Amino acid sequence: MDTMRERFAATLTRLLDEDPRVAVVLAEIGRDGFVEAGRRHPDRVINVGIREQLLIGTAAGLAMTGLRPVAHTFASFLVERPFEQVKLDFGHQDAGGVLVSAGGSYDWPAGGYSHMAPGDVALLDTLDGWTVHVPGHPDEAERLLRHAVAAGDDKVYVRLSVQQNSAPRPVTGDGFVTLRHGREGAVVAVGPMLDNVLAAVEGLDVSVLYAPTVRPFDASSLRAALGGRADVVLVEPYLAGTSTPAASDALADIPHRVLGLGTARRELRRYGTIEEHLAAQGLDPRALRQRISGFLGLAVAAA
Repeated sequence: MDTMRERFAATLTRLLDEDPRVAVVLAEIGRDGFVEAGRRHPDRVINVGIREQLLIGTAAGLAMTGLRPVAHTFASFLVERPFEQVKLDFGHQDAGGVLVSAGGSYDWPAGGYSHMAPGDVALLDTLDGWTVHVPGHPDEAERLLRHAVAAGDDKVYVRLSVQQNSAPRPVTGDGFVTLRHGREGAVVAVGPMLDNVLAAVEGLDVSVLYAPTVRPFDASSLRAALGGRADVVLVEPYLAGTSTPAASDALADIPHRVLGLGTARRELRRYGTIEEHLAAQGLDPRALRQRISGFLGLAVAAA
């Protein structure tokens, strides 16, 4: 199976051929995936070098000329480092474009904390009007990228990850996918966390929703999935609690509880592997089962 990032490069190369509005802006990272596309479309494949603020400014400038720009690099360099440009050049100028990240929260632990961005989605939440897709499989990444590029002049963030689920789900780019209904609360699994969540809740009488698109937050699907209890667990592959306010707003008119699980604020000062980071963050199936069942008050055997 190819990775999400490999699928991204292949899909965007086809989109460059199909749509003369599409342009890609790189900051050195990812350039090898667009060598051939650059030969065919030298005016729409732009590498600004290791200048992340310029990456965002160039993309927004292209948008203001009528193009549909796609900017790509690691999440820490795409959202965090040039955040002022994201806020002003896209937001203040009301320009539309697609930001596609790699690296996620800890996809490349050996790269150190400078290459990790657990707070990227929370940071974008401080801005208005951003759609956020978090695919969990390369097929979903392709579908959501095409949806993002075709989304008029909207501002869209697509968060790619090395971690991925074993099978794709029928994502549309709008809202959550309800996988099953239960009576003892609802668990929302975001993007690549789905396989771990499904393993963790096996045998539990809970609803499971899959969230490949987290902004706008799908309040109606969450409310419809609740059984007898308005208890919600959010399992996100980035900063814990990022979507807790959105879930609470969705349930504001009824008594409810929300547990936000994800990456902690504390920095893990070891390289390790993705699997070791998941375990340390309590996001592997065994830890998730304990945390979910404990919050919901369900007495179950360990997974």
